[in-house]
Amino acid sequence: MKKTRAFLKWAGGKYSLVEEITKRLPEADTLVEPFMGAGSVFLNSDFKHYVLNDINADLINLYEELKRSPDEFILDARKLFVELNNDADAYYAYRKQFNESQDIYERAILFLYMNRHGYNGLCRYNLKGIFNVPFGKYKKPYFPEAELNFFAEKSQKATFTCKSYTDVFANLPKNSVVYCDPPYVPLSKTASFTSYAKGGFNFDDQAQLANLAERSAFDKGIAVLVSNHDTIITRKIYEQATLDTIQVKRTISPKGGSRNKVDEIMALYKAK
Repeated sequence: MKKTRAFLKWAGGKYSLVEEITKRLPEADTLVEPFMGAGSVFLNSDFKHYVLNDINADLINLYEELKRSPDEFILDARKLFVELNNDADAYYAYRKQFNESQDIYERAILFLYMNRHGYNGLCRYNLKGIFNVPFGKYKKPYFPEAELNFFAEKSQKATFTCKSYTDVFANLPKNSVVYCDPPYVPLSKTASFTSYAKGGFNFDDQAQLANLAERSAFDKGIAVLVSNHDTIITRKIYEQATLDTIQVKRTISPKGGSRNKVDEIMALYKAK
């Protein structure tokens, strides 16, 4: 099966891991993703229905606008991908427009523009909720038309929500399976990368997520697969799950040389 790329650049995106993830997901009618991100697992899996959640309201808003009127959205978004706009002054003007806008359609179009023109495809906000990623200086940012079309078509099978992960677990549909891609436990004190949604995601959240996964699998019979860094802490947190380790190339660093392999853990909670 040909793999499909997400139309957004996304730190921690799961494109390179989708085969490892999908082969571990038990069969079900509905796939639930409490931490959807760019949607690589959604795009490269085959379920009848999807419940796709993320705490980032701009992300979910973009997906809903694309699902609602794909042709209009793609036409309007393409207008921003011209040479004139691949410039620091233009980028900062659009970023300011985005931060001041209350219009959900305008914000969705600008979010896609900033994702492709901003530094390293990052998505970051300050404590006031102001998007603050600097200009990326790319030769010619790619306009992901085919990827947008594929996403829009497949999203007709999806329900998008913007809730906390605890709320998602409280309302799991019958005959579903859950895949969780939470902000990862940092490999070092300096590597904490959890600022893409306001409020962050701390160790209490990591433990709470594991508790919810346990309850979902062992009390309700709904299997949960969680991915994270393979560390002493995650092994302790996920001790009730069946654990697998896989090696992954890390590409968050802009310097190619520091993209070394790290171990990731796949924790499957499934009724015995």
